[in-house]
Amino acid sequence: MLKIFFLIFMGAGIPVAIAMAGASLVYILFSGTLPPFVVIHRMVSGIDSFPLLAVPFFILAGNLMNNAGITTRIYNFALALVGWLKGGLGHVNVVGSVIFAGMSGTAIADAAGLGTIEIKAMKEHGYSSEFAVGVTAASATLGPIIPPSLPFVIYGMMANVSIGALFLAGLLPGLLMAFLMMLTVAYFAHKNKWGGDIRFSGSRFGKALVELAVVAGWPLALWGLISLGAPPQITVFLGLVALFVLDKLFRFEAVLPIMTPVLLIGGMTTGLFTPTEGAIAACVWSMVLGFAWYRTLKFKMFVKVCLDTVETTATVLFIVAAASIFGWMLTATGVTAGIAEWVLGFTKEAWVFLLLANLLMLFVGCFLEPTAAITILVPILLPITQQLGIDPVHFGLVMVLNLMIGLLHPPMGMVLFVLARVAKLSVEQTTMAILPWLLPLLVSLGIITYFPKAVLWLPKMFY
Repeated sequence: MLKIFFLIFMGAGIPVAIAMAGASLVYILFSGTLPPFVVIHRMVSGIDSFPLLAVPFFILAGNLMNNAGITTRIYNFALALVGWLKGGLGHVNVVGSVIFAGMSGTAIADAAGLGTIEIKAMKEHGYSSEFAVGVTAASATLGPIIPPSLPFVIYGMMANVSIGALFLAGLLPGLLMAFLMMLTVAYFAHKNKWGGDIRFSGSRFGKALVELAVVAGWPLALWGLISLGAPPQITVFLGLVALFVLDKLFRFEAVLPIMTPVLLIGGMTTGLFTPTEGAIAACVWSMVLGFAWYRTLKFKMFVKVCLDTVETTATVLFIVAAASIFGWMLTATGVTAGIAEWVLGFTKEAWVFLLLANLLMLFVGCFLEPTAAITILVPILLPITQQLGIDPVHFGLVMVLNLMIGLLHPPMGMVLFVLARVAKLSVEQTTMAILPWLLPLLVSLGIITYFPKAVLWLPKMFY
């Protein structure tokens, strides 16, 4: 009966969070087995969670980076690095998204922030609106795969899985996706005989490589010093001071913004802070860059960013709260056990289940926002994965990637609608523009699904 109430509410066009909470309440009223107060109690306890504190802070960090002019610096850095290649701005689009993914944690922030700059630049350089929209949509899916990731935080809380392990698991798949997208850009460039969009400049390219070397070498140097016996906290502090001095002397374009994911991952893997504390550290880092270093963030803008963050956070946490009571009711009424028994009666092969789960999640992702989909699907599918011996970290990565692909599809794909508005195209034109870019995404999904060892070796080193 619970399932029937939920489907009726969803069919009536009621928002998914209200449908979940409403179906639970109506079921309790009809069954008379529990007091209605249980709904409120479970919803409140569902968001009374320390890991969930990371949600507003990661959203705030992404919004601060978006509004402090950081996106322009990322774009210029990516342009210097790969803009001279054939189909240059397509490659810039992908590389820029890889970097911005280490700050925002959401696909929509990437599409709305960096995507606006990229689409405008690509159209000015003669690229079709359809190609610009397609590559921007595909690269926006990197946002929740490369850490930090808002969907990983939600999944980790729902599945009782280490959020730090999920973050590390997303690194290599994110780079794989970026590589396949750049191959797709190269194919279109060869097919259409495109050239580079800027002239190759040895000094400009060399400076970009130096910036990459600084980003890669800084944590290695600190690790080496600490291994030799240097006090960790003082070493990190002096390393940060040295980083700012180098940035001042050499006027780097994007070293400090790119350091965001490095500081986040480094702090979590060394035990300096938890993912939740890391989200706060990301906010502090964003404010230091915006207010003090680049001086591009004003107080009035900061207030607007905070209000936008409150609005987004309220939406996300309301969905989580509603899903808490709904998931609890699904378990209490035996729905999850029934589904698990049915699936295991159909197949006991992990690869068959993963294939069916992929198809289900791709379908669900077309209709539900990722947070809602995760909160509904985890209580249903996770017990099956446990019985089949599928690693929950691996399954979380598969689930999030499926739902990110769903963001590119009608009828509910938010990235689709954002980019249609930015590029001034119809939803139909935007959908057709995105279709060729589903190939690298689906190939990535297949590799990630069926080669879990390639995904899990990094998190297993630290967790």
